[in-house]
Amino acid sequence: MKDLLRQEVSTAAHTIVVKVGTRVLTHANGTLNLSRISCLAEEICELIERGRRMVLVSSGAVGAGMSQLGLRERPHDVAQLQAVAAVGQARLIEAYDGTFRKHGHTAAQVLLTADDVDHRTRYLNVRNTIRALLDYRAVPIINENDTVAVDELVATFGDNDRLAALLTNLLRAPLLVILSDVEGLFTGAPDHPDSRLVSTVTEIDSTVLSYVQRRGSGPGKGGMASKLNAARIVTTAGENVIIASGRQPGVLRQIADGHLVGTLVLAHGKSISARKRWIGFSAQSCGNLIVDAGARDAIVKQGRSLLAIGIVRTEGAFQKGDLVTVSDGEGAEIARGLTNYHAQDIERIKGLHSDRFAQVLGHRPYEEVIHRDNMAVLTH
Repeated sequence: MKDLLRQEVSTAAHTIVVKVGTRVLTHANGTLNLSRISCLAEEICELIERGRRMVLVSSGAVGAGMSQLGLRERPHDVAQLQAVAAVGQARLIEAYDGTFRKHGHTAAQVLLTADDVDHRTRYLNVRNTIRALLDYRAVPIINENDTVAVDELVATFGDNDRLAALLTNLLRAPLLVILSDVEGLFTGAPDHPDSRLVSTVTEIDSTVLSYVQRRGSGPGKGGMASKLNAARIVTTAGENVIIASGRQPGVLRQIADGHLVGTLVLAHGKSISARKRWIGFSAQSCGNLIVDAGARDAIVKQGRSLLAIGIVRTEGAFQKGDLVTVSDGEGAEIARGLTNYHAQDIERIKGLHSDRFAQVLGHRPYEEVIHRDNMAVLTH
């Protein structure tokens, strides 16, 4: 069954980022499911022929490597994990490329680390490269560079759900599709008889977060909490997310046609600029500024700059021009921005009007600690 809201989201999605998880791409024993990869690649080719620009963020390198090397358990040693990922990445790309070539397209491997989206120049280079690949009608297949990115292998900071969200923002893609091993977000455990599928989420609030269930062991790392965090990044920037089952035949085709598939997480507010997406979500914070209630309201409700008078304290040894987090008194992150002053000077001028800066610092180069043009607000 088609839905008017889904059709509006699909029609606007000239570029679609698809993230597919390890559990979707592998059999129960951890080996690569070549049939499912082939079907997924075929659907991507079909959507390209229909005029969509498709970007694929694919997990599965470690699982594919385990299969190739005959391993029954995921290694715990970092060097061994990196070696397994290196073996598996080649196998994974080969599997995708085989189907793409049958339909006149080519797979393009793009391996990234967190530094590639943290550093502004490299961030722009990644965007330009992916856009060029799309112009060539190639299919960018993107993964964390597991052979060098230690954080991605031993922590959740670099999981592919977040990577897909950052890429969606980088490309200003109107739609991120996260393909999981479940049909979407359920009100409880997906296999519980009283649980129901949540068709549409207008806000990721405490009620929605309460639906998240702990996942069991297995080759994947994400889980629904990771997917909702990714959805928050994308929807805060003004784009939409659909979480659906990658095991459902024709799922991408159905999404593109506006069918009621999975869980649609709607965009929050207007689409923000590419630069503010980098400030708000990609660049790593070097410190934290805690502000009072008045400053919070000025930033969140009025779209104002951050002034020193509203700063309560600083955390971290950051420099002028660094990206810092802005948090309220409860510890909630409300914004990120590029600071006009280093930490020591902010400690000296916090709580003061700007007309006293020259008296305290000997100069007053800026009235604002963070100008609103250099700030991304992360809450509404």
